[in-house]
Amino acid sequence: MSSNQLRILVSGDVEGQFDQLFSRVNNIQKKSGTFDMLICVGEFFGEKNNEWEAYASGKSKVPLPVLLLGPSNSENVSHFKDVKGGELCHNVTYLGKKGIYTGSSGLQIAYLSGKESVIISDETSFNNVDISALTEPVKNDTKFKGVDILITSQWPKGVEKYGTAVEGFESESVGSEAIAQLSLALRPRYHFCGLEGVHYERQPYRNHKVLAEGARHVTRFIALAKVGNQKKSKYLYAFNVVPLCQMEQSELVSQPQDVTECPYKSKSFQGQQKDSMEQQFFYDMKSGGGEKRRQGEGGQDRQNKKHKPIPTGPCWFCLGSPEVEKHLVVSVGEQTYLALAKGGLVPDHILILPIGHYQSSVTAPDEVMNEIDKFKKALKKCFKKQGKAVVFFERNFKTQHLQIQAVPVPADSAQEVKDMFTECAEAEGIEINEIPVHSDIKQIVQMGVPYFYAELPLGEKMYCRIQASQKFPLQFGREVVASPGILNMPERVDWKVCSVSKAQEQTHAADFKTMFKKYDFTID
Repeated sequence: MSSNQLRILVSGDVEGQFDQLFSRVNNIQKKSGTFDMLICVGEFFGEKNNEWEAYASGKSKVPLPVLLLGPSNSENVSHFKDVKGGELCHNVTYLGKKGIYTGSSGLQIAYLSGKESVIISDETSFNNVDISALTEPVKNDTKFKGVDILITSQWPKGVEKYGTAVEGFESESVGSEAIAQLSLALRPRYHFCGLEGVHYERQPYRNHKVLAEGARHVTRFIALAKVGNQKKSKYLYAFNVVPLCQMEQSELVSQPQDVTECPYKSKSFQGQQKDSMEQQFFYDMKSGGGEKRRQGEGGQDRQNKKHKPIPTGPCWFCLGSPEVEKHLVVSVGEQTYLALAKGGLVPDHILILPIGHYQSSVTAPDEVMNEIDKFKKALKKCFKKQGKAVVFFERNFKTQHLQIQAVPVPADSAQEVKDMFTECAEAEGIEINEIPVHSDIKQIVQMGVPYFYAELPLGEKMYCRIQASQKFPLQFGREVVASPGILNMPERVDWKVCSVSKAQEQTHAADFKTMFKKYDFTID
């Protein structure tokens, strides 16, 4: 083991179960050797703290240095006599409400106690002022790379995005947006939290934009369960770490195979999305016309105060627009809808479109993109039942409304799709790149940049940035899917030659609705 490598244990909520925790730590150290420290997240004290007096008096020994966070509820405040932090007993140190602790090895631990509050900041809560106190000093520091460890009691909001879901749990309801922003700013290599009684180890996520920024280290998020929980969920985590300041850059920024995109968006970006959402409007398929739909529960409508956007010209895809051919619409959600493609490659060639006016996936807000993902999953399940796979592609070039093309292809041709994209790109003189599977197009492409993007049946993602001087073929996606290696119908590349009568389109729409009904999440 490297001489500058530290061995660290991290515990979830102790809640007064001191004997059980320290007994477990003693057993681990007997088997695996001494650890340098134990970090405790969540609530250290609980309803019953009978065992604490023995440790406070020195009768019972704490087996290694312990660092812990402050209380998250008022009942435990009395155990923390100095709000600025200090020693609670030999080997047990309360770090304080917030700050960055730097050890003699150079290891940096950022910490934030309590739960988020919109207004107050007291012993059990924090607000944006506390977040700013931690982030402002590093905001414009060009030499700042990040911290080694971030510990919070509360979860960050939305941490599961792009990662494995937590069964029966969502951070949206209990997580803190402020902690998400803190993690985004401090770029910890490890982020630990507790409080929810849940053990969750997320896939590592990157702290840079692929193809747009130089590589940075990844963040590993770990939530831990409560000590002695009945479900026997993991409450103790052991790892080795070399302080960031002592690592070679190449080793530090090495990207693991399962790395995903960062789950958080900066506040300024979210503000843009919120402003954009104000333009959203809705269409009621049952109204028979381009009317706004009021959203409601239990069939009871309520006034929708969102404003109708104003496109730069007539838009064939805004669902409230008179230009929309509504007989092609086959499903309408809250944010998006499905419609058969005009002149589709095959009868079940589908478009996923936002109801309101958004130009691309990059400019569409999270609410829209989340529902697009739901439609993608539903379409995959539907076509799989038909023995087919799906190719999704988007061209953000010479179009003013976001269109996700979904073309079913024979399942046995799925292996060929990536090769055909590469071959067709070479033939057209196009530079197309495969990007990481867990990447998000919003992290890769800046607003206003034209691009072509595709998601392939086996999970690969292809991206092409379209240069201003480039003559990009508008039917490139159709050209690839229609190629001999996939659908073998090159004569159908041009959608205009594939047009059929309105009566045939209505038949295709009715057939698709019947096929898709079982998978349509918009049907109550």
